[in-house]
Amino acid sequence: MTWDPGLYERFTAQRTQPFWDLAGLIDESVPIERMVDLGCGTGSLTADLAARLGVGRALGVDSSEAMLDRASTHSSPRLSFERGDIGSWTSPAEFGLVFSNAALHWVPDHPGVLERWRDALAPGGQLAVQVPYNADHPAPQAAVRVAHREPFLSALGGDPPPDAVTANVRRPEEYARLLHDLGFGARSVRMEVYGHLLPSHDAVIEWIRGSTLTRFFGRLPGELHDPFVDAVRTEYLDAVGTGEPVFYPFKRILMWGRLPLS
Repeated sequence: MTWDPGLYERFTAQRTQPFWDLAGLIDESVPIERMVDLGCGTGSLTADLAARLGVGRALGVDSSEAMLDRASTHSSPRLSFERGDIGSWTSPAEFGLVFSNAALHWVPDHPGVLERWRDALAPGGQLAVQVPYNADHPAPQAAVRVAHREPFLSALGGDPPPDAVTANVRRPEEYARLLHDLGFGARSVRMEVYGHLLPSHDAVIEWIRGSTLTRFFGRLPGELHDPFVDAVRTEYLDAVGTGEPVFYPFKRILMWGRLPLS
């Protein structure tokens, strides 16, 4: 997958609110000595969260070199970053907090992944995860339809990559059951609808260009990136019509759990 930190951060204000809503689920009554942010991106929010919680040592993990290059500017003796696959990431049971905002949906087998993340927690440790739940919005649906047309279908090898949310994300009630089965004695799972007022339909396309469409850019040749985006824009506008500014509802699942102390 190809990530553009500048494009991704174009909607920082809208993407920041779910991060801090997720952080608000963390129980701060017990000091957190070590935390890890899986899918840390540019690392700026990782640094802010570590400072807010007063953690002794924090680690950010991401698979994108471009994101980690940006994150390196936030490194300190108490905060480090490393490249890794969050889907296979493991650690000894030494973290007080495993945190992941808008990243888990990119990897499959959420029961197995969350079990490994649980195993990285010390007794009494907390898990906080947020995933998009918006695959039914007209914009990502338009991208799926365009990917099945020529010349994009051939360039994608005749098998477009599936929508990550559709392929991997489970219903909220399934995550609630999963957290229970994984031994989180205290837990909370909720779906939140964030209503973003964007200036234009082009802004919606730019939003998904920096996130949803990255799965296509990793397999499409560079000369097809802009034509693909243009085709998605046309398909999307055909579906929703005109009228601006645009109210962009975005559904997300926020989940939190805390292990027993013993």
